[in-house]
Amino acid sequence: VPVLLFVAAPYIRRYVAGGRCKSTARMEGKVVIITGANTGIGKATARDLAQRGKVIIACRDIAKAEAAASEIRAETGNQQVIVKKLDLADTKSIREFAEKFLAEEKELHVLINNAGVMLCPYSKTVDGFEMHLGVNHLGHFLLTFLLLECLKQSAPSRIVNVSSLAHHGGRIRFHDLHGEKCYNRGLAYCHSKLANVLFTRELARRLQGKFQRQVGFTANALHPGSVSSELVRHSLVMTWLWKIFSFFLKSPCEGAQTTIYCAVAEELDSVTGQYFSDCRPAYVSPRGRDDETAKKLWSVSCELLGIQWD
Repeated sequence: VPVLLFVAAPYIRRYVAGGRCKSTARMEGKVVIITGANTGIGKATARDLAQRGKVIIACRDIAKAEAAASEIRAETGNQQVIVKKLDLADTKSIREFAEKFLAEEKELHVLINNAGVMLCPYSKTVDGFEMHLGVNHLGHFLLTFLLLECLKQSAPSRIVNVSSLAHHGGRIRFHDLHGEKCYNRGLAYCHSKLANVLFTRELARRLQGKFQRQVGFTANALHPGSVSSELVRHSLVMTWLWKIFSFFLKSPCEGAQTTIYCAVAEELDSVTGQYFSDCRPAYVSPRGRDDETAKKLWSVSCELLGIQWD
């Protein structure tokens, strides 16, 4: 058995690694924002895209973000890797980030909503939203809203939402969105990842039409795979399981491939409203294809954030 495992190991690793983005597309003169790019998948995505163009790392922890940016600059030779403060658990911070970005930059070509929290003990954001819903969905919903006109004016442009296979276990519980009646942190994560898929679907539908067809303004979601990262840090059990089964987990670089693919692949220039995994279209749960729920979630999200997004 040990001999068989030794022989099979490279093939197992190749299978676990999944698809790779083969696009060599350059992004000179283009601007990319990646949220949560100071570690894990986000950092690996930033490293790749920094070899193609300008990257803005939007993070809550400035010290960690600066360390990651410095490392990426040294590795890629690209000095246009910039750190900006963004706390997705605080709508004031999101608005301040957007205001400063729009004052300093004329264009935005790719917005990658990558940051996320997972398995948090029950807590709320500054604005009173359940943490998973507030950071993973509402924070990115507001950020996208605030940057949408800039993305439109910079088209062709793309919005990439990092969701998860976990969306299959999610439900949008409109009667208890903030988990005040019943809370399970695993399910809360699943619910927020389903919200990512539904947001992408409804956003793409709203972007459809003459404008989108002419210039290629797209929004897609993805599952990065099971990745060895800090995302499970709130769960001691999951942290240990991740260590024990690390051989069967993707590295951050491998996990970033589908995000990179959605951001740069030429064949996706006019593809919108889709869900990808391993750099190819993937199955979406029936709840993730429910247009009525998507529309209602959009409306409720606008109401919670105090915005009008028609």
